[in-house]
Amino acid sequence: MELPECFYRISVKALILNEERDKFLLVKEEGNNKWELPGGGLDWGMSPQEDVKREVKEEMGLEVSWVAEHPSYFLTDLSHLPDRPRANVIYEVRVTSLDFTPSDECVEIRFVDAAEARELDLFENVHIFTGLFDASRHST
Repeated sequence: MELPECFYRISVKALILNEERDKFLLVKEEGNNKWELPGGGLDWGMSPQEDVKREVKEEMGLEVSWVAEHPSYFLTDLSHLPDRPRANVIYEVRVTSLDFTPSDECVEIRFVDAAEARELDLFENVHIFTGLFDASRHST
């Protein structure tokens, strides 16, 4: 199928913050060992909030207790899929616990600040996100 030039794959991402709300959670994918925000492609017929809950459960086995009504961040990048621009819609979420279950999509989790994240092997969207993340926007 040929895609129109303006086509973007929609990816919903979870912004899970630590208790101090100055670091965000990244997941390490098996195989490529790259770090990513939890989440994935928006499934047809699902709301972004429903889908980000599903992705967090699927990737890490974690239950989401709250999802923000509106996205906290929006950015575009060229995904790791060839010729597939991606629109990343990032929602702040809260989970009931951090007792995660490793999976093919997530072998490790880690809270990092933007500077620490830049020292890791990141997907391009996370690299872009590190330049946008502002902890003061998320204070309690």
